[in-house]
Amino acid sequence: MKPCFVIPVYNHPHYLAALTAHLNAFQLPIIMVNDGSNAECTAMLRQLAAENPLIDLVEHDVNRGKGGAVMTGLQHAFKQSYSHALQLDSDGQHDWNDVQQFLDTSAMHLEAMVIGQPVFDDSVPKKRLYGRYATHIWVWINSLSFEIKDSMCGFRVYPLAQTVKVLNSAQFQPRMGFDSEILVRLKWENVPFVNVPTRVIYPENGISHFNVWRDNLGMARAHSRLLGGMLLRFPKLIYQKVKG
Repeated sequence: MKPCFVIPVYNHPHYLAALTAHLNAFQLPIIMVNDGSNAECTAMLRQLAAENPLIDLVEHDVNRGKGGAVMTGLQHAFKQSYSHALQLDSDGQHDWNDVQQFLDTSAMHLEAMVIGQPVFDDSVPKKRLYGRYATHIWVWINSLSFEIKDSMCGFRVYPLAQTVKVLNSAQFQPRMGFDSEILVRLKWENVPFVNVPTRVIYPENGISHFNVWRDNLGMARAHSRLLGGMLLRFPKLIYQKVKG
C-alpha cells in the first residue's frame, strides 16, 4: 500500500492550515486540487504548498466542480504511482481524528472502496439530511445492492487502479453527483465496499457550494444514466450477487 491524500478545494480557506497541519503527522503526500478558487484562497494554497514539502498543488484555471477536482486529484495520484488515495473535503465537516482508522481499514482491505458512513449531530440541516435519503434510494436501485450505506460522504479511500480504470470508461457528472456515480460504477465492477462510521458536522464557518437547481438537475441526469446502465448490466449484476 502506497497511500496519499487528495483534497479538492474551492473557496474554503478557513480550515486549510489546520487540516494540512493535522495531515503532516502522517508523513504522506497531500495532493491539493485548487478548483479555480478566488484570489484569497488561491494565495493561501500556494503559500501552504511553498512552505510544506508534502503538499503537491494541482490547479484548475476555472472551476470544474467537485467531481472534476476529485477526478484530477485521483488521476494525478495514480500517475505518481500511489496505490490508494484518501479523500477529505476541505470545508471542516469531517472528523480528522478518523484518518488513521480509514487508512488502517484500507490496509486490511486493499481491493476495497472504503467509504464514510456519516454520524450526524444536530448541526445538520434537515433538508440536506432528507435529500441524502433520496440519493441513497437511487444508489441502491442502480447498484442493486445495499452495500453502499452513504454515497455522498467525501471522506473515503479509493483503490486507485480499479478507480482510474472506471474513470477512463465513462463520462462522469463533474459536480456534486460524482461522489455517488463513481461508487455505483465501482460496484458494477464488483469492487468490495467497507463502510466506516464517522462523525460529520456542519461547522460555523462552513461554506456550501451546492446549487439547488444546477446540482439537483446534474444528479438527476447522472442517476438516469446509471439506471439505463444498470438495466443493460442487469444479468451480469444478478449473476455477481448469486455467485458472491
